[in-house]
Amino acid sequence: MFESFSIIFTLAALFNYVNYKWLKLPTTIGLMILSLLLMIPITFSETIFPEFYKFFCDIIVNADFKTLLLDGILSFLLFAGALHVNLGALNKEKKSIFLFATLGVLISTFIVGGLVFLGAQLFSLELPFLHALLFGALISPTDPIAVMAILKEANISKSLGIKIEGESLFNDGIGVVVFSGILLIATATGEHSSAEIGGEIGTLFLEEAVGGLLYGLLIGFLGLKCIQSLKDNPQLAVMITLAIVMGGTSSAFMLHISAPLAMVVAGLFIGNKIHISENKNPVQKAINSFWEILDDVFNGILFVLIGLAMHLLDFNTNYILLGVVAIIIVLFARFVSVFLPYSLLKHEEKKPIKTIAVLTWGGLRGGISIALALSLTEALSGGLILHITYVIVLFSIIVQGLSIGKIVKKLYK
Repeated sequence: MFESFSIIFTLAALFNYVNYKWLKLPTTIGLMILSLLLMIPITFSETIFPEFYKFFCDIIVNADFKTLLLDGILSFLLFAGALHVNLGALNKEKKSIFLFATLGVLISTFIVGGLVFLGAQLFSLELPFLHALLFGALISPTDPIAVMAILKEANISKSLGIKIEGESLFNDGIGVVVFSGILLIATATGEHSSAEIGGEIGTLFLEEAVGGLLYGLLIGFLGLKCIQSLKDNPQLAVMITLAIVMGGTSSAFMLHISAPLAMVVAGLFIGNKIHISENKNPVQKAINSFWEILDDVFNGILFVLIGLAMHLLDFNTNYILLGVVAIIIVLFARFVSVFLPYSLLKHEEKKPIKTIAVLTWGGLRGGISIALALSLTEALSGGLILHITYVIVLFSIIVQGLSIGKIVKKLYK
């Protein structure tokens, strides 16, 4: 595990340097493109240097993408992102963010699930309806890591930025709960009645979502009190924030509550209470610098891993075709899932369709979707779902990520 992590980290640093010096693309996009390019010689080495090819395959397998992301670096990245979100600005957009992260995810899940189920039949691929809904649940949440990394380099208004950023921070936790609920139904045996399954899903929601929010407030409050008493010891204050993320995440798993939601709430609470964005006193500067560096490091590792993992997939024509169709379906579902909740709210803007268009195109998918797809077994159509998920993620990060800034300029010039 350490060897795999070390090699991936080294590649991330090297690719980051190449991108910074020559490509000058948004960091996450540059890293993933370079990783994909590296796969060309590695793939050809299978027949010439089989031992090298196997060594590289083992690196990716041993890295355990799903565990590394969902049980590890996701909490760090969410906490780091939430630290710098203005709670006052977030509060102004709370209604739209809440609707996007809840109602929007549910609408998208069922639209994507239903249409992909029909699409699979067109290509003679076996994908049961519940399995299609699982795909809808894992692909519907926008990825906070991809969104926030690319938004840093896209020139958009603060109001629009906070809508996209706030939604992406919360809807992945909600998405995981929806995914878990559908998974519970898909794996339930005939011994369980509908009422029992419904009760389990309700309990799951209360434990994961509500429990995660309350737990995040608790550890955020306790951590804040410790940090506020350490004005003359910024190094220890940084250690406290690390303990909040590491200890808080581990405890969340044991308590069966949502670690992502807990880290978002804790990060928002601490970041705004100590006014981290002011970056004036030693504690603010130390926490700010540390988490910005850690954010860049883990982002680099994640997007390099997404690119490198591609060679483990065995694409065939029907998988690719369904993946391309699924791109259109997901974009359509995203538009509907933004338009309907947004139409329920009052807006000062004269042309809300512009905001809806940017929210639709700016809803990027990334590592979380791939990690959830990797958690599915072949009995749950895991292979097919992983392949079409990968096609969508590549399109989302490279095409949507590279063009979102230009679209914003064109719509708001």
